Amino acid sequence: MTTQSLSGTNRFKKFKSLEFILGVFLLGSIGLAVLFSGWLFPDGGTQINLAMRLTPPMTDMAYPLGTDPLGRDILARVIIGSEISLKVGIYSSLGAVALGIIMGLISGYYGGFIDALVMRFADVQLALPFILLAITFIAVLGGGLTNMIILLVISQWVQYARLVRGSVLSLKDREFILSAKAIGVKDIRILFQHLLPNLIGPVIVLVTLNVANNILLESSLTFLGLGVDPIIPSWGGMLAEGRTYLQSAWWVSVFPGLAILLTVLGLNLLGDWLRDTLDPTGKTSI
Repeated sequence: MTTQSLSGTNRFKKFKSLEFILGVFLLGSIGLAVLFSGWLFPDGGTQINLAMRLTPPMTDMAYPLGTDPLGRDILARVIIGSEISLKVGIYSSLGAVALGIIMGLISGYYGGFIDALVMRFADVQLALPFILLAITFIAVLGGGLTNMIILLVISQWVQYARLVRGSVLSLKDREFILSAKAIGVKDIRILFQHLLPNLIGPVIVLVTLNVANNILLESSLTFLGLGVDPIIPSWGGMLAEGRTYLQSAWWVSVFPGLAILLTVLGLNLLGDWLRDTLDPTGKTSI
């Protein structure tokens, strides 16, 4: 059997892995729910029906997952809330990776004073507790979806910057970089056309894992009243609303909690699969 056929067989086996199948199934199901949420629930899960408040699951087919203390459909709110959580997780991770890559490339490539300045700033931010940063940020600028995304970008970019800087330090003295400098290639081209493609694998893995982490952070902050507007259906807000009904109406909190669990599990499984696929030697360190 040739080397090419062996490589193709290995790739096929990776796509058949349990991590990949479960991760894609979970995320695909959630993605489809988000895609059709506006068509399935045009009221956005905000319609109040006090006559049906705290209806248990599967007792009324109009509310298969039951209702909350205001008679709102739990199923509708869980699906609508998935859009909010995914939006926060994805947008904040993309913003953090863009900022982190730029800072990491500049810091690692130029070194010296620039490197010291960026890394000391990163060290200070890593030493600052996230909850203190969140409380200060929200106290000054207020809550809301946009501010939540900005907060997560500010708190997450350091991870990408340190990862990219470490990779750049190990690559910038390689022959292909020295050759590019010798023939007069501009720094910006070296950074984005020669260095960045050689370190993008670990960054992609970290992005996948950070989307899951940011979903958890958004839910936690919203649960504490520091996140998105309470009027907007979100998983963290639903958990907060149902905490006083855990003994009498467990479904108010359990179903959004399960939604968080399955989403984060799917992202983590896909992240593990990407790590094994992009770095089969296991040398990637996140």
